[in-house]
Amino acid sequence: MTTTPLVGILMGSKNDWETMQHTALTLKSLGVPFEAHVASAHRTPEKVVAFCKEAEGRGLRVIIAAAGGAAHLAGVCASKTHLPVLGVPMKGWATEGMDALLSTVQMPSGIPVGTLAIGKAGAINAALLATAILSLTDAGICERYLAYRQAQTEKALADDDLVMP
Repeated sequence: MTTTPLVGILMGSKNDWETMQHTALTLKSLGVPFEAHVASAHRTPEKVVAFCKEAEGRGLRVIIAAAGGAAHLAGVCASKTHLPVLGVPMKGWATEGMDALLSTVQMPSGIPVGTLAIGKAGAINAALLATAILSLTDAGICERYLAYRQAQTEKALADDDLVMP
């Protein structure tokens, strides 16, 4: 199993870690190596561009970008790399993340961003979608991902026993 990061997590703010730690924990539980950084599309655009342009050369295969408010981070990333970019809108101070969701999902044709749900669910699902993408070319990751999915199925079936008649 490689220890070279395959997934890059970018957050527009250190405050996003409260949510994006769930991405990291999910990737870690699946044995998917990753790296995480704070880089703002508005405050540190050169850092974002450098990260994206160097990503493939460092071994990254998927980028997960999380931002709130105007949420341009995922779009900027997608414009600077051909790697898959997954956007996670953060709950914000103004509209509970709807502004970030719309900014992330409404990309112009030709620059795709896979957009996940707002907040924790999106953070976890971004990790799972990145793992699914990587599983196409990595048998070990595929095996762990399929085992995760099977465990989810078994848990759902077991939960049916908890329902009152």
